[in-house]
Amino acid sequence: MVSAAPTTKILPGEPPVEIRLRVSARARRITLRVSALDGRVTLTCPAAVPEREAMSFAASKAGWIHAQIAGRAATRRPAIGGTIPVSGHAHEIVAGAPGMEAGRLRVRPDRAAGPQVALLLKRAARDRLARAVALHAGALDVSVGRTTLRDTRSRWGSCNHRGDLMFSWRLVMAPPEVLDYVAAHEVAHRRRMDHSPAYWQICESLCPDWRTHRDWLRAHGADLHAWRFGVED
Repeated sequence: MVSAAPTTKILPGEPPVEIRLRVSARARRITLRVSALDGRVTLTCPAAVPEREAMSFAASKAGWIHAQIAGRAATRRPAIGGTIPVSGHAHEIVAGAPGMEAGRLRVRPDRAAGPQVALLLKRAARDRLARAVALHAGALDVSVGRTTLRDTRSRWGSCNHRGDLMFSWRLVMAPPEVLDYVAAHEVAHRRRMDHSPAYWQICESLCPDWRTHRDWLRAHGADLHAWRFGVED
């Protein structure tokens, strides 16, 4: 049995809340989730449950939904005169010829700052992740495929069976050791495509403090995703 495509519903209230209703053939009960990254509300229910019953359940949890949304990291936008984290430290955004230097990001004042800052961060992320991947691949004596950067919400990195790696470029805002951990995590999958105890032993050989860095992402990942860079965001 195939699950139906999600539909968008509105939960009345002050303010109204947009809900992504997902009917799942595998679900055994109604569940409600508010993403800590983007605040998206997802209501999942079994195929046998009527839509009105699912929405009634959501309405009964309205207070909890609003509290979860309110507890998210506030949206932030880069601007000249402000700061943004790079490698875990605040960097000042200043007017000038586009570029990055110690403690500063330079952007043109006649253009929106957000896209310019994002471009600088992506360039830095590509360089730093490439170095980290090469280091860990060399340590394990494994090959890797193509490395791509994306602005993913559900994961910080991935590795497929061809050895292609994907990373979130927002990792460049995290402390260097956190970025290094994610690179090690994905390269370790070139030895084992699972998360078995044997896999974690490989990961630990590359990054002994991986638990600390994983916990940092769990605690602060929403702060990295709170930054908005596009004019349309």
